[in-house]
Amino acid sequence: MPTNWSDDIIIADLTDEPSLSEELNGVLDGVRKGKDGKIPHVVLNFGAVSYVNSSNLSQLLKLKKTVGEAGRIMKLCSVSEDVWSVFKTTGLDKVFRFAPDPLTALASLQMEGP
Repeated sequence: MPTNWSDDIIIADLTDEPSLSEELNGVLDGVRKGKDGKIPHVVLNFGAVSYVNSSNLSQLLKLKKTVGEAGRIMKLCSVSEDVWSVFKTTGLDKVFRFAPDPLTALASLQMEGP
C-alpha cells in the first residue's frame, strides 16, 4: 500500500506476488490522484520482493512513464540480487533510477527534485 511520505512524495513498500501487481496498481492510482492534480515523486522499496515477472516490469514502465511525463522522479531501492539480475538482463538497469535504501532514495529526491 503506498504511503504519502509528503505532499510531494509517495513511498511504497512492495512484496512478492500476488500482492506486487496490486501494490503497483495502487501506486499508479495514487500517482494519478496526486494532491491538487500534481503528480508526486515515487520511491518503490523492493526490500521484500524476491522476483519480478514480465507483467510487473510492464507496470513499472507504465508508472515510470506517468511519473516522468510530469517531470517527476521514480526511484527503486533495496533491490535484491535476484531482482537486480532481471533488471540487468533486460537492460532496465539503464532505464530506472536506483538507490541502496529508502532513506537514501528520499534524500536524493530532495537534492535532485525540482
